[in-house]
Amino acid sequence: MLLNFRQAEFLTSVPRASLAPPDEGAEVAFAGRSNAGKSSALNAITGQRALARTSKTPGRTQQINFFAVGENMRLVDLPGYGYAKVPQAMKNTWQRNLSEYLHVRRSLRGLILLMDCRHPLTDYDREVLLWCADVGLPVHILLTKADKLKRGAAANTLLAVRKHLPELHSEASVQLFSALKKTGMDEARQVLSGWLKHHG
Repeated sequence: MLLNFRQAEFLTSVPRASLAPPDEGAEVAFAGRSNAGKSSALNAITGQRALARTSKTPGRTQQINFFAVGENMRLVDLPGYGYAKVPQAMKNTWQRNLSEYLHVRRSLRGLILLMDCRHPLTDYDREVLLWCADVGLPVHILLTKADKLKRGAAANTLLAVRKHLPELHSEASVQLFSALKKTGMDEARQVLSGWLKHHG
C-alpha cells in the first residue's frame, strides 16, 4: 500500500541538524546537487505544485526543510550541494550540515539521491553515496530530467550508473525519473512508502 503523499504539509525549516524536530518515527531525506531538480521531484511525488519551492536560481534551499506525511512520518529536503555560484564558506557549512544530519538522525530510514541524468555520479554524489554506505543508510537514486534524453540514451545512463553502484554503495538502487512527464513516479512512491512504514 502506498502512503498518501498528497497529504504532505510543511512542518518546519531549520538551519542545522541539531535544531531538527524530535528524532522519532521515520523520515526519508532528499539530497542532490542544487540543479538536480530536487524541489520539482518533491512536488511531483506529493502531487503538490508548491510544497517545496522551486526557483530559477539553483541553491535556494539553504535550510533543512521538514514535511509531515502522516503520523510521525516526514520527508526532509536537504540543502542542495555543489552549486558553483555559492561562496565557499557557505558550501562548507552545507557540507557539514549534510554530513551531521546523515550521521546523527536515528529516525532516518533512507536517502533519495537526485542526479541530473545528463550528469550523473559527480564527485559530490559519490561522496554522499560513500557517506551513506559508511553509516549503513539505504539510498535510492532518482536520475531526474529523464525527459531531456532520448529513450535509448536514458536507458544507457541507467545501466552505466547501476554498473558503478556496487563500488560506492552495495545497497543502493536507481531509477529514471521525470517530474515533468511523471516518469517513475509510482516506483519512487513505493520506495518511500516502504521505508517510512517500517517504524522502529
